Amino acid sequence: MNTATLYSFRRCPYAIRARLGILYSQTPVALREIELKNKPEILLRHSPKGTVPVLTVKQKDGTKVIDESIDIMLWALNAKDPSNILPRKNSYSEHKTQQLINTNDNYFKKWLDKYKYFDRQPEHSQKYYRQQAEIFLQELEFLLQDKDFLLDVDASFIDIAIFPFIRQFAYVDKSWFDGSEYHNLKKWLSYWLKSEIFSRAMIKYQPWLLMEQEYQLGKLDN
Repeated sequence: MNTATLYSFRRCPYAIRARLGILYSQTPVALREIELKNKPEILLRHSPKGTVPVLTVKQKDGTKVIDESIDIMLWALNAKDPSNILPRKNSYSEHKTQQLINTNDNYFKKWLDKYKYFDRQPEHSQKYYRQQAEIFLQELEFLLQDKDFLLDVDASFIDIAIFPFIRQFAYVDKSWFDGSEYHNLKKWLSYWLKSEIFSRAMIKYQPWLLMEQEYQLGKLDN
């Protein structure tokens, strides 16, 4: 019986990273797919800000609510990390992971949104917004120059935390991205887009309010 429930929206990059973290952990979690225009009342009671993802965990003293995607990933992977994707404590990888997540969430995502919805941001051109976002892409391209993943020879926490946002950026103007000079980044993105774990994270489910049916997330073998 699941003690944790994830409220998710399939295309949201924050929700994608949360689902990837849970899948890597292989922790059983009930998944409730929601519609952003028709948010269930129970979700709003748990997290009044009404954004996804939201994880609720039944405990002896009540229900714990985690409504930040990175915290959901850490909740799952601190409990079980069979692929050893979490960085070692107080290591360079841990500090660099924190720095890259901070840049992604607080800098890159802002310019990504302006780039994607440039028609709502008439102060500058779409190209200008893309160029601001590219500052982060250049850092990632450099990190990938001598390895297949951002901070290690194997996939780690930072790769799955950032990948959904790079995917979103690439699809704003796919022809431009495909023709860009970010050869290392394009190779890295292609790996994740073709990965089995991403395919599992992106399974399409009916909205929970329509079916009141929960789906299982977290077991890679079912």
